[in-house]
Amino acid sequence: MTDSADNRLRARNDMAWAIAVGGTGIVLFAALLMFTWHFAATLFLLFAGMLLGVGLNAMTTLLGRLTGLPHPLRLAIVCLALAGLLSGIVFLGGTTIAQQATVLTNTIKSQLGSVKEFLEQHGVDTSYFDFSNVTNEAKPEGAGAATTTAPATSQSHGLPGASALASSGGAIIGQTLKVLLGTVSVVGNFFIVLFLGLAFAAQPSVYRAGLLFIAPAKYRREATAIVDRIGETLERWLIAQIITMVAVFLVTWIGLAIIGIPSSFILGIQAGLLAFIPTVGAILGGLIVVLASLATGWIAAVSAFVLFLGVHALESYVLTPIIQRQALDIPPATLFAFQILLGVVFGVWGLALALPLIAIAKVMIDHFKAENGAPAKAA
Repeated sequence: MTDSADNRLRARNDMAWAIAVGGTGIVLFAALLMFTWHFAATLFLLFAGMLLGVGLNAMTTLLGRLTGLPHPLRLAIVCLALAGLLSGIVFLGGTTIAQQATVLTNTIKSQLGSVKEFLEQHGVDTSYFDFSNVTNEAKPEGAGAATTTAPATSQSHGLPGASALASSGGAIIGQTLKVLLGTVSVVGNFFIVLFLGLAFAAQPSVYRAGLLFIAPAKYRREATAIVDRIGETLERWLIAQIITMVAVFLVTWIGLAIIGIPSSFILGIQAGLLAFIPTVGAILGGLIVVLASLATGWIAAVSAFVLFLGVHALESYVLTPIIQRQALDIPPATLFAFQILLGVVFGVWGLALALPLIAIAKVMIDHFKAENGAPAKAA
C-alpha cells in the first residue's frame, strides 16, 4: 500500500512538473513569436547584414585560393571591386532609367490613344478612357469666357485666402517630411547592413566563437556542427546565386542588344539584380524589360517577351538544377509557397530573404533528423 501511494505521489509530481515545463515552454514560445513579430524589420536588417558578411567572406575566400594575400587585404580588394561596380551601375543607370521612364510614359500614352481611336472606329464608347473630360468637368461653364473677357479681374480677385495657403503649405511640408524621413530610413538601413556585413567579414572567427560561447557547454558540439553547416550552405548558395545573376545579366544584355532595344546594358543589370529574388524577381525583371521595349514598337516588345521566357527557362530548368541544387536542394513549390507567405506577412524583407531563411531551417531539420536516426541505424 505504501509503495502504491508513493508511486501515485511520484506520478502526480511528474505530471505537475510536465505541465509546468510545458506551460512555461508555451509562454516562452508565444513571447518569442511576439518579439519576432514586433521587431521583424530589425531582425531582417540584422540578418541581411549577416548575409552580406557571409557573401563577402565567401568572395574573400575564393580570392584567397588564387592569391596568397592576407585576409584584410583580400577583403579590401573585394570591397573596392564591388564599390566600383555599384558606382558604375548608379552612374550609368541614373539618367538612363529616368529617360526610360519618360519614353515609356509617352509610349504608353500613344499606344492608349491608338487603342482609343481603333475602338471609336468600331463604334465603342471610349469616354471612360478620355482623361481630358475630367479636367473639362472641373472647369465651370463660362470659365473660358470669363478668363478671356476679364483676365485682370481673375488675377486680382482669384488669390487664395490665408487658410488655403496655410493648409496647402502644411500639406507640402508634410509630404516633404515623409519623403525626407523615407530617404533617411533607406539610407540608414543601407549603411547599417553595410557596416554589419563588413564587421562580420573582417573577423568571422571572432563572431563564430562568440555565437558558440552562448550555447550551453553540453550542446556546444552540436551547435558548432549546425553553425558550420549553415555557414557552408549560405556560402555555396550565395556563390551559386551570383553565378545565376551574372548569367541572367549576360543573356538579357546580349539578347536585348540583338533585338535592338535601347539601354540593353542597364536593363540587363536590372534583370541580373532582380534574379537574386527567386521566381518573383525574374517575373518583375521580365515585366520591366517588356515595358521598356514598348518604346521601340510592338515587334520589339513581343521579341523581348520571348527573350524573357527564354531567360526564365534558362534560370529555372538549367541554372537552378545544375548550380543551385548543388548548394541547396529545395523543391520549387515549397520555396514559392514559403516566399509568398513571408512576402505577405513581412513585405519586401520576407520576399527577398525567404530563400536563405528556408535554407537555415532545412539545415537544422536535416541535422536533427540525422541525429535522431543515428541510433536506429546503429541498432
